[in-house]
Amino acid sequence: MGGHMKLDNVKLSQLRALVAIAQHGNFSEAALHLEVSQSAISHAIATLETELGVIVLSRGRHGAFLTPVGERIVTIARQMLYLLESVGKEAELAKGLQGGQVRVASFRSVATHVLPCVIVEFRRRYPAIAITVTEYSGDDGIEEALRRGQADVGFTCISTSDEFEAWEILRDEYFVLLPPDADVPGESISWDDLKQYPLILPPDNDYCAILIYTYLSKLGHNLEAAYRIKEDSTLVGMVAQGLGATIIARLAAEPLPSNVQIRRLPVPLERVIRVATLARALHSPAVFAFLETLKQMTEAGQLKQAPRSNDPQESLKIEASWN
Repeated sequence: MGGHMKLDNVKLSQLRALVAIAQHGNFSEAALHLEVSQSAISHAIATLETELGVIVLSRGRHGAFLTPVGERIVTIARQMLYLLESVGKEAELAKGLQGGQVRVASFRSVATHVLPCVIVEFRRRYPAIAITVTEYSGDDGIEEALRRGQADVGFTCISTSDEFEAWEILRDEYFVLLPPDADVPGESISWDDLKQYPLILPPDNDYCAILIYTYLSKLGHNLEAAYRIKEDSTLVGMVAQGLGATIIARLAAEPLPSNVQIRRLPVPLERVIRVATLARALHSPAVFAFLETLKQMTEAGQLKQAPRSNDPQESLKIEASWN
């Protein structure tokens, strides 16, 4: 049986037939085990031998026996069929709730203060499902991760387009942080008092800076930043050192140093935190289970919520966009 081997033509059904014959010792028992005809088994082995160019079975009146090369090949064939079965199991796990993975994209304050309690509850319900969390510095990175299929679920503060499905999970109020020696009585600060301090804000292209400047513009106030600081912790640290005041979301500011003073804005401002998924994505049951857990916790008020103002004046909800 000379000639070139045609491995591309070797079929799993041929290897399965070889393994069955090795197990049962003859063609008829192998055919019964695989629920095919004996002629189909004979054809599978004959074709396999032709493709490989070697004899794998020695036929006789007392049955079929593996040749030495057939012994070696059937060992490998068993391994291949086991790996194929493992592929099927992995697919079944991904389709069910006894395995699989949920990939989450988030910004720091939600990853720090909101996601841990969600993950604890989700792991309690579905201990076999893995969760990975990737932090992004801006909402545009989160949206791009969803678009590219690098994340299944994203948490965002910006108003999403029609390519995403999103729903609100909580609102995070913005506060003014003042240095330790500030002399501003009461729970709120006036615009005149705020203007007495150098303002520390994120860079202009940051979502929070866009939201804050939109807020100030709508109220007719023109406040310029003395410092542009990207990291929330650095920003809070500068206030603690007496370098100025800042306007920051409560979750982003926590944990607050004990010497930093906190006041409410003259007109309350909130950012809306949403969970988002790609609208046309085919989600696994694991992802749907995560979203359902999150929705139930939201409705039950189990997510961390910053203190809300008792002021009867409705908070100003600003929507910012990266476009």
